[in-house]
Amino acid sequence: MSVTSDPVEQPAEQLVDPQEELLTDHSYDGIQEYDNPLPGWWTWLFIGSFFFSIFYVVYFHMGATGRTIQDQYDQQAARIFELRFAEIGELKLDEATIVQYMNDPKWLSVGKVIYKTNCVSCHGPEGGGLVGPNLTDDHWKNVRKIEDIATVIQDGAANGAMPAWRNRLSHVNQIVLSAAYVASLRGNGATGKSPEGDLIPPWPESKQ
Repeated sequence: MSVTSDPVEQPAEQLVDPQEELLTDHSYDGIQEYDNPLPGWWTWLFIGSFFFSIFYVVYFHMGATGRTIQDQYDQQAARIFELRFAEIGELKLDEATIVQYMNDPKWLSVGKVIYKTNCVSCHGPEGGGLVGPNLTDDHWKNVRKIEDIATVIQDGAANGAMPAWRNRLSHVNQIVLSAAYVASLRGNGATGKSPEGDLIPPWPESKQ
């Protein structure tokens, strides 16, 4: 005669799925998430980057001038322009000079770089106008003669709507060459804003 014993009942806590202990109390549409904390190295990296950003802002944006990437770029660009401008000397902001360099592809390309760097956001990549007026038609605001372009670039216009670049461009030649490039945009056929300002005569012909 054999004696069989009833199965020993397991305690309730031993019947719980171990994975359920890792679940959080959050439930979204019946979907629960694991309590899976971030690795320690990631947490400390995040904390470290936060404190680093404080020193970064103080050093680069609240400290001495010339520390930001933009300042360093401007300084380097100024040195490069000074080296290139040694070839032509200091240019005059007059009609003859602007017309001359408007027809000089080598130096007009320098004016194009200055324009693309500083003027595109207002006047568009081809001069058709965005916030600023269209530079490609025969109607101009604040300009009657070709040398007026250099004056507007240098001193600004429209109560600051067109900012003065006298102190932003490091060399007077940058103003002259950018004026020459702007003058060259006239009649380029680019699609742009409707004409603004007064109809003005054609630019003078080059004497060279």
